[in-house]
Amino acid sequence: MTTKSILTRSIGKLAAAAVVAASTIAGSAAFAKDDIFIIAVTHGQASDPFWSIVTNGITKAGEDQGITVAYRAPETFDMVQMSQLIDAAVNQEPDGIIVSNPDPDALGPSIERAVAAGIPVISMNSGISAAVGLGIALHVGQDELPAGRIVGAKLGEIGATHVLCVIQEVGNVALDQRCQGVTEGMEGFGTVTILPTSSDPSEVESRIRAALMSDDTLDAVMGLSAPTVGEPAVAAVQGLGMQDEVIVASYDLSANFLQAIVDGKATFAVDQQPYLQGYLPVTFLAQHARYGVMPAGNVPSGPSFVTQDTAQQVIDLSAQGLR
Repeated sequence: MTTKSILTRSIGKLAAAAVVAASTIAGSAAFAKDDIFIIAVTHGQASDPFWSIVTNGITKAGEDQGITVAYRAPETFDMVQMSQLIDAAVNQEPDGIIVSNPDPDALGPSIERAVAAGIPVISMNSGISAAVGLGIALHVGQDELPAGRIVGAKLGEIGATHVLCVIQEVGNVALDQRCQGVTEGMEGFGTVTILPTSSDPSEVESRIRAALMSDDTLDAVMGLSAPTVGEPAVAAVQGLGMQDEVIVASYDLSANFLQAIVDGKATFAVDQQPYLQGYLPVTFLAQHARYGVMPAGNVPSGPSFVTQDTAQQVIDLSAQGLR
């Protein structure tokens, strides 16, 4: 074969490759969508310290992706109102819906309507065990039951024998799973008593005080929310002068609870990274709307432990609404 024929053949191959590349790019461009609208419906109000971090993640992801994201939640922990919000979101035909799912029995039908309408749904924070059955694409969050087992074992290892597990949202399946997991993790170490209460920190503190005063075998308080339960638990224990007798720990983070860990008034916090729970679903749904791509499995955002050795590093980020 002559040099000329080799050159001609090479140019032909390059031209063919260019045509294929151009057609691939054109196909991607045809699939890609710029005007993307995503709706997030959760059971947590944006004013709540925990959920404000979630909404910060949602907002930042929307900005980074250059899309429109709406955040909606009932005024209180109300599954009827939340299911109505999901139904309303379906009617708007968004490019994706993000839901927390604290009560799959109550919210399942609305979520299934979204899936049946061809709207991709990602759950976050709560509802991981129900995700596959409802047709949800994936879950971003913490698997609460096994996380609870890890927490219970940690409490037992540091000396707890009778834990008071405080639930601030009665009916929230994820919180029930946390206390159930703690109970299972404490097997071989001791027992767990469940204390249902409200999300009013004053009432939480009062009920923890009453429980500690009425049962002198309690030697640990496990909160399921740092600002709502963890901080009042610290106040209750300190107010009773029982700081040397009662371990205080909590799920989630707040600047004040982290400071309590630094000061030795609390032992540890369980971080499920709510910022990522807001940020990642928006990012995934935006990429799906543009390119049809989606992670193939759930994304665990926790648990990890924040102790006295690491709490100071987290405080500044917590104050900024990132941790």
